[in-house]
Amino acid sequence: MKKVGVFLAEGFEEIEALTVVDLLRRAEIYVDIISVEAQEAVRGSHGICVQADTLFEETDFSEYHMLVLPGGMPGTTNLQEHRGVCTLVKRFLAEGKYVAAICAAPVILSGLGLLRGKRVTCYPLVEQQLQGAVLTGGRTAVDGQIITGRSAGGAVEFALKIIEILAGEEKAGEIAEGIVYE
Repeated sequence: MKKVGVFLAEGFEEIEALTVVDLLRRAEIYVDIISVEAQEAVRGSHGICVQADTLFEETDFSEYHMLVLPGGMPGTTNLQEHRGVCTLVKRFLAEGKYVAAICAAPVILSGLGLLRGKRVTCYPLVEQQLQGAVLTGGRTAVDGQIITGRSAGGAVEFALKIIEILAGEEKAGEIAEGIVYE
């Protein structure tokens, strides 16, 4: 079974994080919500408090296949400043595993020098921060092991793309049909 970790930092974008968690669980993909804070309860950018499944420091990432970085402010900045998250993202890509980032979160990957020459998408206001990336302007983009999403408005498409990569096109289609995604 594929295993995915979705990171939460104070100020995360709720739609981007929870849409991924919800749809992946519907697809029977194992998902952990992982707090990078000192506690499991993490407040999103719109004041919604979410209870994480585990803390970053208590998580063994060796069995995970993908990491997901939601956007939101200051959530993206808080993830970017977390040394453990940055080290883990680089390690995952070096090991041939997947990293998905949506909205402002691709800035984290760019800051680590991971987007040069990669086809990506992100929130329009942070496009200038993606040094060396090839911006597609689409709702989702996949380049190798990196999956990016444009914004909260494309969170369903982003989550379905993750499902397609991890469980196949047929499973992604089943989930899309089940939620009447058109």
